[in-house]
Amino acid sequence: MFQKFMAEAAEAAGLQLSDNQLQQFTRYYEMLIEWNEKMNLTAITEAQEVAVKHMVDSLTALETGLFAEGATVIDVGTGAGFPGLPLKIYRPDLKLTLMDSLQKRVGFLEAVVEELGLQEVACVHARAEEGARNKAYREKFDLAVSRAVAALPVLAEYTLPFVKKGGFLVALKGAKYAEEAEAAVRALALLGGSASKCREVALPGLEDKRAIVTVKKLKLTPKAYPRKAGTPTKKPL
Repeated sequence: MFQKFMAEAAEAAGLQLSDNQLQQFTRYYEMLIEWNEKMNLTAITEAQEVAVKHMVDSLTALETGLFAEGATVIDVGTGAGFPGLPLKIYRPDLKLTLMDSLQKRVGFLEAVVEELGLQEVACVHARAEEGARNKAYREKFDLAVSRAVAALPVLAEYTLPFVKKGGFLVALKGAKYAEEAEAAVRALALLGGSASKCREVALPGLEDKRAIVTVKKLKLTPKAYPRKAGTPTKKPL
């Protein structure tokens, strides 16, 4: 049943899925539901809702046109793998790093990556504030993606340190995207980012407002950022 919903939602969104990709999305859904019984991965479990609100929603990031062939992508605070894993299934050429602060979730992600036979995916257990201070990850990625992690002023501090100069932050946002973009002006400037650009997106059968917010990395992030764990949330820039 999920496979049918996924095929319909993808078609409605103008996305072409191969049989193999449909099977991968379906197996991902099955594992999400199985593991969700043991740990909190998602509040959305109904097949049609997962197809639209998790899988297709994640793929709207591609509408930015910023995902070049073979781009290096980090999904910061990936949780159950959104938007990173749907992007990887749809675009196998992307080199993906999934970062999350909870080891149990990282275990789930590793199991999905192995089950689906995905190549060039790294699953990393780290808080964003700590991961971004690691030389292996700091300013190493063409793109940082994020969904449902934090308001943009906070999210910028979590994500922009990972992005190389000339790269982009791509944030999937809900109805308050314009207010968040306004609130983030100072933070983006401090962290080396451009002014944000917002692009409204629609999901099949849903009325709610959503947008993709993109920020270009214009200069290197000062060494002071990100601040120590917990500080970005308590004292947004």
